[in-house]
Amino acid sequence: MSQTPVFVMNAGPERQTGRKAQISNITAAKTVADVIRTCLGPKAMLKMILDPMGGILLTNDGNAILREIDVAHPAAKNMIELSRTQDEECGDGTTSVIILAGEILAQSLSQLERDIHPVVIISAYNKALKEALEIVKKIAIPIDVNDDAQMLALIKTSIGTKFVVRWADLMCRLALQAVRTVAQTSEGQTTVDIKRYARVEKVPGGEIEESQVLNGVMVNKDITHPNMRRRIKNPRIILLDCPLEYKKGESQTNMEFSRETDWARAQEIEEEQVKAQCYKLLELKPDLIITEKGVSDLAQHVFEKANVSAIRRVRKTDNNRIALAVGATIVNRIEDIRESDVGTNCGLFNIEKIGDEYFTFLTECKQPKACTILLRGPSKDILNEIDRNLADAMSVARNVVFNPLLIPGGGATEMAISVELNKRVKGLVSGVEAGPFRAVADALEVIPRTLVQNSGGNAMRVLTELRAKHANGEYSWGVNGDTGKIVDMKEYGLYESASVKIQTLKTAIEASRMLLRVDDVVQAVRKDREGGQGQGPNPEDMQPE
Repeated sequence: MSQTPVFVMNAGPERQTGRKAQISNITAAKTVADVIRTCLGPKAMLKMILDPMGGILLTNDGNAILREIDVAHPAAKNMIELSRTQDEECGDGTTSVIILAGEILAQSLSQLERDIHPVVIISAYNKALKEALEIVKKIAIPIDVNDDAQMLALIKTSIGTKFVVRWADLMCRLALQAVRTVAQTSEGQTTVDIKRYARVEKVPGGEIEESQVLNGVMVNKDITHPNMRRRIKNPRIILLDCPLEYKKGESQTNMEFSRETDWARAQEIEEEQVKAQCYKLLELKPDLIITEKGVSDLAQHVFEKANVSAIRRVRKTDNNRIALAVGATIVNRIEDIRESDVGTNCGLFNIEKIGDEYFTFLTECKQPKACTILLRGPSKDILNEIDRNLADAMSVARNVVFNPLLIPGGGATEMAISVELNKRVKGLVSGVEAGPFRAVADALEVIPRTLVQNSGGNAMRVLTELRAKHANGEYSWGVNGDTGKIVDMKEYGLYESASVKIQTLKTAIEASRMLLRVDDVVQAVRKDREGGQGQGPNPEDMQPE
């Protein structure tokens, strides 16, 4: 009997249709936005999240909060997905995108109550988005990616609202250095793969000021034999992804011995095999051999006699980073190894004990294409929060490398778009669409308003002042998140990456359009076909034998 699921339309309380479904979705979206509204700006509040195991998470990173909270409503889940998308795409603006989407949907409610059809509202939103993106391009200014001062000021905006703001200069330098290290240009195309080539190692203990970007790689490994060298200047490094052990046959292999000397000979053959592999490697005069697999006792003995250090069972990802840092090629078969596969770009190999663990450092590399960011701090929780903030900073630096345009921060851009959209309403849309078009313009004011509220200012007065400035074409005026007063962002020096803002607008409006299209929420139930379609199994068949 086939176990095909049958989707049954439940007429029970789960089903919501038409206006009721839309209002329910909008309410859920507003609820999610309200949860993290206080997490915007430099005076943001922290959220304490209790996980099911009894642990706690303290953060004001919108994405980190939404990732942890448990929601049942489908529209709320959809909103949470937005912040994840924003985080993966840009690394910044995760809180803004949720607040903006929630506010656009809240503004849609009054349009729906006036009996405007959702399709008309969606059409007006499309036009508003197109205009908003044009306005962003109009007020954007280019940035020199090689100018440290400009880049550091920009990266500072992404972590100015976070826990690490006290060490903002240090974190910005770390992020910029890491991104520049892993940036690779080939055939005119620049790629920056932070996830794969810039690894963050968190080591509790020490002070946060001791954090640094190593011009090389660090792995949590020690040498395999205590007599091997722990510090080598300019080492020649061989990287392997094969074992230095005798490969036993598969489980069904049988070996029959007629004389007892044959057994000893079989053991000798195994040893000869391993020695042959080791001598083949030693022909290239290496100082350090790193493999992803095991190193047998005999191989260790041979290497120790030849004064060669060995490290075994290194993770694949770590080995790839080491290869890029020291200029070596990972070898799969020892028979195929050549002189060009040996890495010689590393200036120093040394092993240090930090806390109660041993770490291998391969540093002072010439032009490394991969790096390790070593974070120190008092406790695991603090290190995790620093790691989250640093990831945002690196993403922002990466975005600017791809799209070197800046726009004023502190809600200035949102206010500029809002004022411009209100001016353009008459020329662009007419009739019923004018209401939803204005709704987007009004919704964009939520960002400066929230910034003022979070810093304890008077939202009504400050927004009126700000609107007046923007009406005169002074687009660089925004809200100072520390004081809640308006300030010229040119003097205040708060600029954001245009790509983050563009992505925020696109994601928020796209999500609002999608949720407005929903007019029915039905519960899907899995039923067996037995006993008629959707009737479920026959109760008589379920009697115990």
